[in-house]
Amino acid sequence: MILAIDQGTTGTTCLVVDDELRPRGRGYREVTQHYPRPGWVEHDPDELWDSVLGAAAAALDNARIRAQDLDAIGITNQRETTIVWERLSGRPAHRAIVWQDRRTAERCRELPADLIRDRTGLVPDPYFSATKLEWLLSERESSDLAFGTVDSWLLWKLTGGEVHATDVSNASRTLLLNIHTLDWDEQLLELFGVPPAVLPRVVSSSAAIAEAQLFEARIPVAGIAGDQQAALFGQACFRPGQAKVTYGTGSFVLVNAGETPGSDREGLVRTVAWRLDGEPAVYALEGSIFITGAALQWLRDGLGLLGSVAESEALAGSLDANDGVYFVPALAGLGSPHWVPEARGLVTGLTAGTRPEHLVRAALEAIAYQTRDVLDAMRLELEVVRADGGGSANAFLMQFQADIAGIPVEVPEERETTALGAAALAGLAVGTWSSQEEIADAWRCARRYEPALGREDAERLLAEWRQAVRRALLG
Repeated sequence: MILAIDQGTTGTTCLVVDDELRPRGRGYREVTQHYPRPGWVEHDPDELWDSVLGAAAAALDNARIRAQDLDAIGITNQRETTIVWERLSGRPAHRAIVWQDRRTAERCRELPADLIRDRTGLVPDPYFSATKLEWLLSERESSDLAFGTVDSWLLWKLTGGEVHATDVSNASRTLLLNIHTLDWDEQLLELFGVPPAVLPRVVSSSAAIAEAQLFEARIPVAGIAGDQQAALFGQACFRPGQAKVTYGTGSFVLVNAGETPGSDREGLVRTVAWRLDGEPAVYALEGSIFITGAALQWLRDGLGLLGSVAESEALAGSLDANDGVYFVPALAGLGSPHWVPEARGLVTGLTAGTRPEHLVRAALEAIAYQTRDVLDAMRLELEVVRADGGGSANAFLMQFQADIAGIPVEVPEERETTALGAAALAGLAVGTWSSQEEIADAWRCARRYEPALGREDAERLLAEWRQAVRRALLG
């Protein structure tokens, strides 16, 4: 049995996974979002750790096993979220700055984009970790501090402060890792004023990484990957050209790019997907869409148009068409393929006949439109896209995604593929599975959505969406 820890933006999920890659126990704990100023988003690192302990205990109880029965732990996490803590005391030096945070947007405009893109595969955007770390280090003396993304913080806590490490997929999201050498880049460290001493050691995504102590049991930590890379692995996208979309707070499109970083694609980033122990790294082409499911949460919590996000499917389906209403959910700027942090949200096409159902439908359609924009930027001939995350349970969204992209969409039996990816990485390292082929054989499709909308109608809708986006970009 493997314990998969999935520490996400709004909560922590833990799964106990068996040797058929099936969940046998589940646990979940919410985490609090803090908004100290407009555009700032923070988490309490201690609460993140407590949520892991609570979710892990619940998963073990649900599976009716003890921690001593576990063969390994796999960790996956919200990626760019940045934590700094005191080495001696282990206390956080500040709240974690979440990937959605935009406080460093002005700093990003000053950065050498070409250098950053060449070394890291990324773009200078507040989304990534380096400017968050730079901001945190400006607040106090760095001599006794340690930096990490959430995986590093959890590994530190699991090992009682003995191991300070991160896997290569998370490191590749910091703006500090050279994706060609897979080492911290001295020139970038100097650019952001980051002392090498604060950095974690970079390790493989699947290997004997550390020994954790959890609930009085000693268990190997054998798998670590950022959440989107773990989802790509959990969706068994092991061949170049295989793609997945994760529909969560934001949406993330990743395509396996093979063993070379590849060339730049406008509006996209290149990232490390994973590195198995003793093997070359595998890379991915990624489009990061900041606000998708979060737009539905805003309609629910901010405007009161939804009692629950789950209601959106029926409300959207109650209309025969969108009646010209489009919602550009640039509530935290626009990510791929635009990368405009200053963009703001926009609703167009309102009339006296517009009802709440129109805004709900527009929010769901916007998820699919943004995904299509990223897929177009990738310029790839995809045979199918595999979908996961909470949004993949929404049949209206999945059908509209297939319609607007003109590509079949497959949803697996287990939508928690991020956690399954972490479990699979850990299981490979400890011998639960002997090969990626075994993991691919364990992947099971629950439903396949085929495109049903005529291409002329799809392209008309897309053209109207892109007109709305242009208006949002103009401010």
